[in-house]
Parts: sequence; C-alpha cells; structure tokens
Amino acid sequence: MNNTIVSYLSQFEGHQKFLAVASEFLGFDVTALVGFVIFFTACFILVNVAAAIGGLGTYAERKISADIQMRQGPNRVGPYGLLQFLADGVKMILKEDVVPAQADKFLFNIAPLLALSGVFATLAVLPLSSGFILTDLNIGIFYLLGVGSVVGVAIFVGGYASNSKWSLLGGMRGASQIISYEVPVTMSIISIVLLSGGMSLVTVTESQGGLPHQWFILHNPFTFIGFFVMFIGTLAEANRAPFDLPEAESELVSGYHTEYTGMKFAFFALAEYAEVFVLCGIVSALYLGGYKVPMDLGNGVFFVENLGLPAVIGKNIGQLLQLGAFFTKTFLLYYVVIWIRWTLPRMRVDDLMTLCWKYLTPISLFNLIGCAIWVYFFENQSMWSVIFKAGAAGAGHH
Repeated sequence: MNNTIVSYLSQFEGHQKFLAVASEFLGFDVTALVGFVIFFTACFILVNVAAAIGGLGTYAERKISADIQMRQGPNRVGPYGLLQFLADGVKMILKEDVVPAQADKFLFNIAPLLALSGVFATLAVLPLSSGFILTDLNIGIFYLLGVGSVVGVAIFVGGYASNSKWSLLGGMRGASQIISYEVPVTMSIISIVLLSGGMSLVTVTESQGGLPHQWFILHNPFTFIGFFVMFIGTLAEANRAPFDLPEAESELVSGYHTEYTGMKFAFFALAEYAEVFVLCGIVSALYLGGYKVPMDLGNGVFFVENLGLPAVIGKNIGQLLQLGAFFTKTFLLYYVVIWIRWTLPRMRVDDLMTLCWKYLTPISLFNLIGCAIWVYFFENQSMWSVIFKAGAAGAGHH
C-alpha cells in the first residue's frame, strides 16, 4: 500500500463520516475530490515551509557566521533581525530584471525555475512523519536520485545560457562536481538499501529504531564511515563550502549566476538553501532514524494505554513527536553545514576531484562490499545486537 497523508487521515472515523455525509449531500462519491484537496493543501504547505526554511537559512547563515566571527549579524529588521530575509526578498523583487543581449533568453529564464523545481520535487518522498508524506514510492531512492540531478542541469544551463565565459566556467564546474559526487553518494545510499531491504524512504526509516544505537549510522563499522562519506558528498551536491567551486568569486566573479539579477538570482539562492534542508532530511532519514522516536511514543500507543487519551489524540500527538524528531535531526545537520562553511577554506578544483575519485569513491565501494559481507555473516544484525547477544550468551554459559 502506498502510504500517504490521505491514507493516514482515512483511518479516522471522523474523516470517513465526513466523506459519507458529503457524498450523500452532493450525490456522488467525493473520495477522489477530497483526496485531491488534501494533497493540494499538503503540497502547498510543504512547499511554503521549505521556502520559508530556505529564506530563514540565509538568516541562520549570517547569524551563525557572525557568532563564529564575534559579530552581531542582522539585528535591525524585526526582533533580532528575524525579518531580514523578507527585507532581502522585497529588495530582490524591486531590482531590475536584466537579461544579457546575447544570452539564450529561454534557457536563461528557465534555469532558476529548473533549480527550484528539482528541489521541491524531492519533497514528494521526504518522510516528515509516518503520516505526513506526500507519496511513499517503492522506488523512492531512484526518484530522489533522478529529480535531484535536475539541479545540476539547471546550474549548467544557467551558466551556458548567460553567454559569459565566467558563467560558463562556473556552470561546467558545477556540472562536473555534481555528477562526480553522485557516485559516492549513490553507493552510500545503496549500502542503506541493502540493510533495509527496500528503496522506499519510509521502509528505510521504519527499519531503524528511535534510539541512537538502533540507527543505521551505528549498525556496523561500514555504515558509520558511510555516513561521513554521504554527508561530505551532499555538501558537494549542494555546492556548499568547502565545495562551493561553481560560485567561486575569487576566480569566477561569482560563478554560474554572474549575469543573474533580481528574483532570478534569488531563486538560485533559495534553491540552494532549500536543497540543503532537503539533503539534511534525506541523510537524517537514511542514517539517523528520520522521524523515529523512542518506545511507542511515535504511534501514540503510550498515550492511549498509559494516559487514557482517545486513540485519535494519541496518534496525532505521536505524529507531532515524529515531526519534532525529524526536524530536530535535520536542523542539527543544517547547523553543521553552516558551521563547516565558516570554518574550512574553499578547496581547489583539482583537489576537489581528487577527493571524490581517489578517496570517497573507493571508500564508498569498500563500504558497500563491507555491508554485503556484514549482512551475510551476521544476518543483518546491528553491532549492538551482535555484541550484547554474545555477551549474554557468554554470561549464560558461565
């Protein structure tokens, strides 16, 4: 069954009664219509939340960098400067939209939209909780890798269409970097698919528990290394420092979006910050248990059995806890991404490719083979289970 937000809501008696009453009143079955409205509303909310997180990401970046460098950061617009990203948005809207005379106007205009579309499309399979997911595709990993590549295409198209040598070089760097780092990232993901037995992100998340020793990062030594390979690869995929070569202002003016102004430039920036959130969410789901919370708190059983709450309220509290767990893990990774940017210097382009092809790719291949061997010899048990079961067996023997 394809688990979605609609299938979650359909299990409640109130939803079923509403469908029955509405169908009787209107004279036809409204199940499909109500499902469409729910999906549309959920998509609208999720896209706007991702856009708001992307906008607030610029604020977080400036505040965290200011803290690291012992500065104030934004502090004028709104309390603690919180509305700075809105002020920046208004400024971008009011700026003139300039298109270079010799640019390919169609490709030039569509590139920022391609970047945003590629990021927002990945939200469809991102499991925020067991009940709040737009669609649980059984090939969710394939879908992620496919639509995620659209951002790389957008970067190259934006640089190529600008008819500028600086933009073209930035676009080519971006395309080569993203294509290269997809290799270790994909192999790190396949290692997790091997352990979970499915390519659905919900299946991967449900294969883990709510406590750290039940997460895939601590499943075996190979996944522990794989987490860091995956995280470094996602930094490169999102063009984040120390891998922000496509927009290296020191040698490329400002990279693939040199010729972009106003809201087109803002769309590229928004796509980058929203992509960081999405990638951190994917890493969280794959390696850190995603929305899983300890005990039976996530499914609401604890609240029903111990506090005597109605099943509807218990389940909804569980969903809120799952959302809290997912966003907490994701935002912690988001913080680390920003922290790294203001700590490490930018890499040279040859060093960046050397790191990918000579180090991360062989390590990720080693991890994949190691995970396969671990599954075969230890029957897919985690290190925790192997060590403590062996200890218990030894104690029982004595």
